[in-house]
Amino acid sequence: MMQPRTTSGAGRAVTRRTIGYRMKMLAPAGVAGELFINRELSLLAFNRRVLAQAEDESMPLLERLKFLCIVSSNLDEFFEVRVASLKESIRANPDLIGPDGLTLRQQFALVCREVHDIVAKQYRVLQHVLMPALAEQDIHFIRRIHWNDEQKAWVREFFFRELAPILTPIGLDPSHPFPRVLNKSLNFVVELDGRDAFGRESRIAIVQAPRILPRVILMPREISGASFGFVFLSSILHAHVDELFNGMSVNGCYQFRVTRDTDLSVDEEEMKDLRVALQGELVHRQFGNAVRLEVADNTPAHIIEFLLEQFELAPEDLYRVDGPVNLVRLMNVPDKVDRPDLKFPPFIPSEPKEFKLVPDIFSAIRHGDILLHHPFQSFSPVIELLQAAASDPHVVAIKMTVYRTGTDSALMEALIAAARAGKEVTAVVELMARFDEEANINWAAKLEEVGAHVVYGVVGYKTHAKMLMIVRRESDRLRRYVHLGTGNYHPRTTKLYTDFGLFSCNESICADVNDVFLQLTGLGHASELKRLWQSPFTMFDRLALAINNEINIAKAGRPASIIAKMNSLLEPKVIDLLYKASQAGVKIHLIIRGVCALRPGVPGLSENINVRSVIGRFLEHTRVWYFHNDKQEDLYLASADWMARNLFGRIEVAFPILDNKVKRRVIREGLRPYLVDNVRAWEMEPDGSYRRKTARAGKERSAQQTLLAELST
Repeated sequence: MMQPRTTSGAGRAVTRRTIGYRMKMLAPAGVAGELFINRELSLLAFNRRVLAQAEDESMPLLERLKFLCIVSSNLDEFFEVRVASLKESIRANPDLIGPDGLTLRQQFALVCREVHDIVAKQYRVLQHVLMPALAEQDIHFIRRIHWNDEQKAWVREFFFRELAPILTPIGLDPSHPFPRVLNKSLNFVVELDGRDAFGRESRIAIVQAPRILPRVILMPREISGASFGFVFLSSILHAHVDELFNGMSVNGCYQFRVTRDTDLSVDEEEMKDLRVALQGELVHRQFGNAVRLEVADNTPAHIIEFLLEQFELAPEDLYRVDGPVNLVRLMNVPDKVDRPDLKFPPFIPSEPKEFKLVPDIFSAIRHGDILLHHPFQSFSPVIELLQAAASDPHVVAIKMTVYRTGTDSALMEALIAAARAGKEVTAVVELMARFDEEANINWAAKLEEVGAHVVYGVVGYKTHAKMLMIVRRESDRLRRYVHLGTGNYHPRTTKLYTDFGLFSCNESICADVNDVFLQLTGLGHASELKRLWQSPFTMFDRLALAINNEINIAKAGRPASIIAKMNSLLEPKVIDLLYKASQAGVKIHLIIRGVCALRPGVPGLSENINVRSVIGRFLEHTRVWYFHNDKQEDLYLASADWMARNLFGRIEVAFPILDNKVKRRVIREGLRPYLVDNVRAWEMEPDGSYRRKTARAGKERSAQQTLLAELST
């Protein structure tokens, strides 16, 4: 399932296997390629919907700036992962045809055209919409050509105090070849005339902006003359770059940024310790193959040609931009502007009332399953459960999966405290959580130091399931408590992502969770789970069974329906089943935030399928699967999307909601508001485009706003 690749290193070809899962989608037999939307184009369509939030005047102004930055962040990862993978696949088999009917070369050409259009629009929104609107609020980005004498003096002092001491200009000559440019770093290519102190005549120098410094600096109010006046770091360096080349003439200074392939790979045949092998690879992430070059729009053609040659890129990999080459670094501007009226209003997540009626959290869970709906409800009960377990003398063991948890985590500190207290602590740490590898390696080391059992799951299968199990001695028995979630154990993202978490001590669910942990830490055949669906073993088969059941019910003339909410829908075999369900008369509502390869509303194929995407204040992250099942209403929450990697290449769990009260809550909060949203919802057309829903005045219904009003305080 994992594709081998050849990389060069130390003068020899080395066959390596990519640990990051890059599975090629294959269409089911008999399904025509034109029935599928291209994955990359669908992902770019999602970014168009995000970009639309930056244009939306109903959004607070500083939040619109953040959405603009989110698009840049998304595109960075798109190039680091998706475009890098596409380029690699083209090198191996350029004429390979995907389930969408496109060759890899055709995909790449369409992707380039679409991204260039998105980026051009993004900078138009910045320069002609957001910056003028910010200026009206006395928030200014002061251009170098507009600096007065007092501002120039302040900039000069800042340059010599904060910037010059840490700059390292590299003059290019035979002893100074083109430097290794870090992934996504801000750099400047400087054109020079003259000879230096050693008689060297260099025409080109490279200067890298220090990563430690912000890309936008807030000027003192008395200097800027504005309530909030910002100056770009690039402008400061441009103004004083000649100070770095004493006696030389600077003919031009142009900013550029290169994006690289950030995939990590190890030699599985030689690997004995995944953590050690991965640590060795992390240092190379910043220097993978270049996949994109961004330059300022004033960069002359001969400089662009020089840079493209250095990075072995083609003209289609070039992006000329009208403004800063890294808009992601504008994300911290709203934090520096004290204007609450230009931001989303604050809210306080509520605490479930179940915890207020009993003396401790364990008693609350024994009374019945408890649902948490983030970010509308607080994540703190999860932290409190683990902290209580760490200090409770009756708790004997704790097991937890760690996918993303951050560099500063109260949960990890609680696990460490539990291990120090002598409890049996087992942490299944996923070292290959993309971009969180270093943090997870560090936590793994800290846990091992205090005697915790640390395992890294199964090589080749990311452990993406979100599970916490606590074993507690009560009277004459051991009782298990579990927390299962659709999102990560990351306190920061729980404030930004919508997710569900379930506390339970249901015996059958706890037994299944225990069996999954045994698979992850030990050896042996997979046991048959009673309640949970698990990838890569049973999840697809159970999902197919549930869809086929709705098909049979519809064919029998009874009402049949499926409602599914998730991040992405890509697996062709699932899409094929959904098409068959639509043709049988099953009513299907799909709430897909991001990528969707299914074509809805095609007569004779998918006229009974509706696809919508909700883009708002919070990132929609919940995975909820509903099957009507002759009014039994089977309901599952999951860590997985309907993608090949989730169903066949990762360790995931989907868990049923058995308590009827909790089930009603999930339907009421996780599905219904999204099906009627006419403020932040977009409906997908058969060709893969999206049409934004519009509401009549006084009839607006926003899912996220409704949930904020009902659940938060």
